[in-house]
Amino acid sequence: MLIVPVENTINWKRPPWITLGLMLTCLLVFVFYQGSDPRLMTTALERYLASDLLELEAPVYEQYLQRKINLGGESGRLEELEAFQQSAVEENRLWMAVSLLSDREFYSYMQASQSLIWASREQQLWQAQRPPIQEELIEQLSANKVGLTPDELSLAKLITYQFLHGGWGHLLGNLVFLFLLGFTVEKAMGPGRYLLAYLLCGALSGLVYTAFSVGSKVPLVGASGSISGLMGMYVAIYGFRRIRFFYFFGVYFNYFRAPALALLPVWLGKELYDYWFAGATGIAYMAHAGGLLAGAGLVLILGKSWFQVKETFFEPEDDEQDEHFTSSYAQAMGSLGRMEFGLAEEQFEALRQSYPDRPIILEHLYQLAKLRPDLPPYRERARELMSLAISSRQPERMVGVWQEYLSKGGAYEPLSAEDHNRVLFACLRNDDLKTAESAFDRLRESGDDTLASEACRLLADEFDKRQMLHKARHYRQLLQVE
Repeated sequence: MLIVPVENTINWKRPPWITLGLMLTCLLVFVFYQGSDPRLMTTALERYLASDLLELEAPVYEQYLQRKINLGGESGRLEELEAFQQSAVEENRLWMAVSLLSDREFYSYMQASQSLIWASREQQLWQAQRPPIQEELIEQLSANKVGLTPDELSLAKLITYQFLHGGWGHLLGNLVFLFLLGFTVEKAMGPGRYLLAYLLCGALSGLVYTAFSVGSKVPLVGASGSISGLMGMYVAIYGFRRIRFFYFFGVYFNYFRAPALALLPVWLGKELYDYWFAGATGIAYMAHAGGLLAGAGLVLILGKSWFQVKETFFEPEDDEQDEHFTSSYAQAMGSLGRMEFGLAEEQFEALRQSYPDRPIILEHLYQLAKLRPDLPPYRERARELMSLAISSRQPERMVGVWQEYLSKGGAYEPLSAEDHNRVLFACLRNDDLKTAESAFDRLRESGDDTLASEACRLLADEFDKRQMLHKARHYRQLLQVE
């Protein structure tokens, strides 16, 4: 059964460049660096089968596997022994050679025990032919050279193994999951933190694998540990928020919602169960488990410092916002159409909380407030709309709201001196002297002598500039009186 989180959709306006870069790197490494592996293995097989090594090593290998099973408790290798014995019966020399050349632990065993296994002449024969094949060809395979081998642990290999893969199926499967998980985690953390966390999860995953495979010469390759780390980070980022998960079982698939972190013990339990009971499958279950714990731990422990989630991550994308706005706006307009004005006002107010930069919402709230000009909300909406008109450089709209309010609500809740003064300044800048004079009259009535005097001086100066001396003289006389 497969369960994958799919809460987000990718925004190609902001591509996940690091995720795409990691995918491209894995692909290029597989095609160009690992592309020489088939040639090396083919050459090794040809040289091996052209020698007497198969007849020399095959009986020893059967004894070696039996000892591992009976004395070492490695019951998972029973199928391996049976398959090798069956290939011997069928005289499938190629498959037998692949098994013998691929088992590096067996090669180490033969090196250490050759004096006990063979007579002197056989030792010399083996020593002359096998080490050159191993050193010149087998050890030059990418997995053996830069894969993570527990018996040869190094810091460099904790990074390099993450970009190697065992075949096209292994590669493509990992790339799919890297893309599905990576673009969300990259969006949450930002490119730099994301890349560091990805590589660190892979390294910690490799260390866990090494801890459970001490002394092993079987190399670990693949991005699975790093991708498991992304799964751990993914659910830790969302915490106990309910998110969507895709699941696939046999031929059936569907979606379900669950608290994100609730899936972490499910995934972890599956990896541990498979490690103990699935047998020899060639899958590094403990690397997966280590990656899951590493990814979740990085976010839960260092989520407020090194691996902090970006504040904007949980905000909806522009497309999602537009879809939500359109839907909510339609509901509010529907309430208006049914003349449910109280409900419409609540809906528009909720929209304004989510979309404060949408002027159309304030326009609707103003129109609704205008239905009751005797109540304080009308004055507040009018003042807000006037301010919006000024900031939007729409002086005509500001004057229109001001005049409308004076006729409908001015008798109940007068505007302040500052409101009239703003209208006066806007009219002067727009060469609307008639309305400016009207605003000045309202300003004088408001009782703010300081603002009135300054406005009077401005009007006198403006009429002077226009050679309207009678008007200028009038306002200078008023200025002397005040």
